[in-house]
Amino acid sequence: MGKVVLVTGAARQLGGRFVRRVQRDSDVDRVIAVDAVPPEHHLGGAEFVRADIRQPAIARVLAEHRVDTVVHMDVTGTPLGTGGRASVKETNVIGTMQLLGACQKSPTVKRLVVKSSTSVYGSAPRDPAVFTETTPPKSLPSGGFAKDAVEVEGYVRGFARRRPDVAVCVLRFANILGPAADSPLAEYFALPVLPTVFGYDPRLQFVHEDDVIDVLLIAADEPRRGTLNSGTFNVAGEGVLLLSQCSRRLGRPTVPVLLPAVTWVGSALRTVGMTDFSPEQIRLLTHGRVVSTDQMRETLGFEPTYSTAQAFADFARSRGAGLLPPQAVAHAVDRLSTAVRTLASKERS
Repeated sequence: MGKVVLVTGAARQLGGRFVRRVQRDSDVDRVIAVDAVPPEHHLGGAEFVRADIRQPAIARVLAEHRVDTVVHMDVTGTPLGTGGRASVKETNVIGTMQLLGACQKSPTVKRLVVKSSTSVYGSAPRDPAVFTETTPPKSLPSGGFAKDAVEVEGYVRGFARRRPDVAVCVLRFANILGPAADSPLAEYFALPVLPTVFGYDPRLQFVHEDDVIDVLLIAADEPRRGTLNSGTFNVAGEGVLLLSQCSRRLGRPTVPVLLPAVTWVGSALRTVGMTDFSPEQIRLLTHGRVVSTDQMRETLGFEPTYSTAQAFADFARSRGAGLLPPQAVAHAVDRLSTAVRTLASKERS
């Protein structure tokens, strides 16, 4: 008998893609796709089970199907359908608690893979230039999806201590982009005009959704020779982009806002339902965040196909042209930068 893989969050595009892809693994016998709502996309030959991971019934699903590999992808920053922030938090935190409780009681579960986020490091003015997996954050996230991810990882560490026989892999993804991306940052980049924090140009990293699927497959499989797929790993494409570079490549103008007024702008955007402009999102767009991916390459044995710039370019193509041609935005920014430098040199002289 091959492996029996259970995947949570199957109704989301990314979860559905992984469900369809993992079925092609020759070592996999069955795939159990779980979500609280039926997916709108096909799941191939997977068996869909409508179950809310926030409820104890998830334990019966594990037992009935004798699941040995659990891939927990239902940790996200955006609601599914009409759900709000409260529903997202319950699924992230309470759902993870229930799922881990069910895994702890299951004698068949041997591997657990958890989709997490580099947002657990937070974003602060005194952050290190690059976070490694063992770098403690200068300021823990105080709310939003970032805080959910911190709590989820805490519960996963507790589970790993109680079940040392289970191989546990936590993947901390940078901001996921691609044609079907549905993250808060993807919603932000979809705005016709991008509000930015005056005086800041943060460094950002991205990972392509195709690479997300590939690294999840590695984490859920038996490790290859010379690699180890248990532990915590940062996952991001090579290189970084400045927020100003992102706006130019999208062809979207920016509106610099003084830091004290950014919170008000975020509240206004949430009111009209355009994007999740949470305090943690504001900190990211102020201070940025860059993580080391050495362990991803050297220990996990994964090399992303897309760099940060390539992942963003694929995302930008899928969103269509912005209000202004990218070349015009770049030209205007260059002229403004030249004017600022000229004015500064005159003042010094």
